[in-house]
Amino acid sequence: MLTRLLNSLTPRGRLIVGLLPTLALLAACSDIPLRQREEAQRNRYLDYAGQPVPQFTWLGHYDSWTPISRNELVIWTNINDAYLITVQEPCQDLQFSNRIGLTSTAHTVYQRFDSVKVRGFNCMIKEIRPVNYLKMKQDMRAKAAEAKAAEKTQKE
Repeated sequence: MLTRLLNSLTPRGRLIVGLLPTLALLAACSDIPLRQREEAQRNRYLDYAGQPVPQFTWLGHYDSWTPISRNELVIWTNINDAYLITVQEPCQDLQFSNRIGLTSTAHTVYQRFDSVKVRGFNCMIKEIRPVNYLKMKQDMRAKAAEAKAAEKTQKE
């Protein structure tokens, strides 16, 4: 039965099935469980998030985005301007989507009127918070430099 199933797969399908045990092993070997890593990432952004704002202006495109929970994502409008957006539940597959869209009015995304588009669904925006991403990067660099210095001191 298993042989018949494997023979019915395309070469790409066989490759994927062959890689599954390796991927499972790599995931199992991580020192930090996925849920803890996700929570740490989410908390890092929350630490640098400001008070909620009613809208932000953008020029019709964004540099990048990352989901940080089932209903939260961070979107960069340029290299240093980031916004933590919370969408109303339910927002299907936000964490697993490869791309998103944003609705806007006159180059402005409004918390009350606009939404994040995920796989054809509109996820209404519940809250927008600016993230001091420049400060976050500076602090992360300083922390990495301190860790490197401490490691160097331990070796000596």
